[in-house]
Amino acid sequence: MENLVAAVRRGDADEVRALLESGADPDTLDGTDGLPVLCLAVAAYDTPVAEALLQGGADPLRPLPDGSTPLTRAVDGGAHLLTHALATSRIPLPAPARAELLARARRWSEAGADAELRRITGLCGPVERIRVVDDEVGWWCEQLTLGPVTVRDEHRAVLTSMEALYGIRTPFDELVDRAIAHPDRGHVVWSDVVFTLGRRLDEETWQWTRDLLNHPDRLHRLLAAEILLFLILGDFVKQSDPFWDRGRELVPWAEQEEDPEVLAALLNAMTHDSAPEIEAVGLLHLSHPDPRVRALVPDTLERSEDGRSQVTPESLITVLTLAGDEDPGVREAACRWLGHHRGSEPEVGDALVALTHDERQPIRICAVSGLAYRDDPRCVEAEHRIGPLDPELPFDERLMDVWRYQRRREAADGG
Repeated sequence: MENLVAAVRRGDADEVRALLESGADPDTLDGTDGLPVLCLAVAAYDTPVAEALLQGGADPLRPLPDGSTPLTRAVDGGAHLLTHALATSRIPLPAPARAELLARARRWSEAGADAELRRITGLCGPVERIRVVDDEVGWWCEQLTLGPVTVRDEHRAVLTSMEALYGIRTPFDELVDRAIAHPDRGHVVWSDVVFTLGRRLDEETWQWTRDLLNHPDRLHRLLAAEILLFLILGDFVKQSDPFWDRGRELVPWAEQEEDPEVLAALLNAMTHDSAPEIEAVGLLHLSHPDPRVRALVPDTLERSEDGRSQVTPESLITVLTLAGDEDPGVREAACRWLGHHRGSEPEVGDALVALTHDERQPIRICAVSGLAYRDDPRCVEAEHRIGPLDPELPFDERLMDVWRYQRRREAADGG
């Protein structure tokens, strides 16, 4: 069983699965401390290895010498995704284990990671802090170490997601307070609150969230804008989108919002609706100093299903202007819009050809794709300007658009 212990310590999930399939005991004890290997994965915050062990039959509720279990250790460690994996590996989780999970998560959430660390260690020295980023999900958290104990400040996310899992409807204001305690939209707690409230597709949540846009603090308004986006997008799994056409209700707030980050989040939520008043807000911000705002202007413009009939001359001039913006993100947004515009205006094709000379390769790819999508023969020559591709990046399906254009031409010519 030493091979399994070594594979877990290396973080080699594939090897762990192979050893388990060959008959290794998923509850193998580590010879160093006598704990099951699942505890090694929990201590290392190694979700893939923990999931491999759980799939192989490891027991997340195995009693340990100190009275804990692998599951309670994950909760205490502030391991959001790990806790979810351990808690859902046995369905349903026994009521006592569920109650203890929620109680522990609430204790850490209410006390705060710093205070709870000091309580359990009895130490009063400085807490070592490092930022940990989940490259796959994009979240980040803070990892805190005091003496021999290390935790992550994800306890409020653990509590929030477990309450939702068990059907507990946490009050709106309480969830808002949890997010604001971690005032960064990339933090796992903030993101989990947005996700949780964004799945409450009811009128009460819509009204409370929209009212939050009146808050004097920018962070509260930013949180509201992000939740509103989730509410508008709806639940794809349940095919429910009751607020799909409610973006126009946000116009008064977008017109008066001065914080660029909040304004960009609001515009992002609004652009999934289509209305003249939304377009007017977009045009209002054509020259906004923040590129995050300018990049969203094209998506505020009205467009019909065929991309043609509702486009006004003013809207087209707006996008053509943004195609020459100094910011690459703005140019790429304009490029995408132009590439899907079905009108025959020659200046659209000319703008896309110009963008095939852009210094940024993603914009050149977008422009060539746009020309091909519009059946513009200049896409063939422009394709050569894309340049060598990074072999480490995933294949971009748009690179096939010129080939598709050529096949359409051959078919039309009877070839």
